[in-house]
Amino acid sequence: MGKTNRKAVFVGSFDPFTAGHANIVERTLDLFDEVVIGVGVNSEKTCLYSEAERVAAIRQLYADEPRIAVKPYNDWTADFARREGACCIVKGVRTAKDFQYERRQADFNREKSGIETILLTADKTLKKVSSTLVRQRMKEGKDTSKLLPEKK
Repeated sequence: MGKTNRKAVFVGSFDPFTAGHANIVERTLDLFDEVVIGVGVNSEKTCLYSEAERVAAIRQLYADEPRIAVKPYNDWTADFARREGACCIVKGVRTAKDFQYERRQADFNREKSGIETILLTADKTLKKVSSTLVRQRMKEGKDTSKLLPEKK
């Protein structure tokens, strides 16, 4: 699949932003000219980091990449994508459970706005990496360096 000369949004709570998330961003940049990373608020989650901390950390990670913008949002993902002028929403999936959840969200977003969702499967070396795992390892005082992205 070649570049579409369009913008995509990659959304999540990113608490914290993991190596798996970074992999999805890199692969999305292979498909689109621009990626807006939308740091969303999920009322069902208790976050380790504030929204401002998450946004700042991701912005710092991609400070030298002009094709990436990082923005907070607290409304519907479809509304955020439309506001950003995105042609699609990109989500990463690791498991069948992730796929089922994201498919329901994709159907909702398409019905609400007409915006399609592209689901990218996790790289096989990163499919066990999740923000939940990283937070758990942090709380236990374990090394998380291999689970988090390195600044380029």
